[in-house]
Amino acid sequence: MRLSRFAPVLPALLLVLSTVQADDTKDFLDPANWQGRTDIWKIDGDKVTGHTKEDPKYNTFFASKKEYSDFEISFKVRLKDGVGNSGLQVRSALKDDKKFTVAGPQIDVGKGYWGSLYGEGIGGMFKASDPKLIESKVKPMEFNEFHAVVKGDHYTIKVNGETFIDADFPKTPGKDPKDAPKKGIIAFQAHAGYPTMTVEFTDIKFKDLSAK
Repeated sequence: MRLSRFAPVLPALLLVLSTVQADDTKDFLDPANWQGRTDIWKIDGDKVTGHTKEDPKYNTFFASKKEYSDFEISFKVRLKDGVGNSGLQVRSALKDDKKFTVAGPQIDVGKGYWGSLYGEGIGGMFKASDPKLIESKVKPMEFNEFHAVVKGDHYTIKVNGETFIDADFPKTPGKDPKDAPKKGIIAFQAHAGYPTMTVEFTDIKFKDLSAK
């Protein structure tokens, strides 16, 4: 009789357990998976912080060592005092392992560009976010919630629950377009051009969709 009372609960419990197991955040945020300038970047649990004490003169990144193809990621991000520019590189390539410069698609974070898909070092903008959406949905001085799904050629980028980008991008932008990368590293950006800036990524959650 006791078993029959709990029997209806078992399927729901198994579903919860399978959902937890499907999350790849712990492996993704393992400090051993990351590299970058140690004077700028630190990782603590589900939080990544970048702080420049002076202008680095070049865009520098906190880059994953592993490569990823299809995935889903969510996080909250804030530019302290609204100063600076940042972003999340996806399917990118590490170009310099001393400066930690990269090239590839970037989910943009910064004034006028929030939620855009930009091509760092590969030809320019894939697609810019609607300025009206940025003005109405983004909180420049506060944390903003991002949710992105990259699968095949399709990118979906949401900011504070609003869809900013939802389209296929099979080619890189620019005068000489090439096939867009299908796999690469993920990296957090600290942008050049500011005497000092701080960017905080927190509540990071990650799911690798490549094998699912």
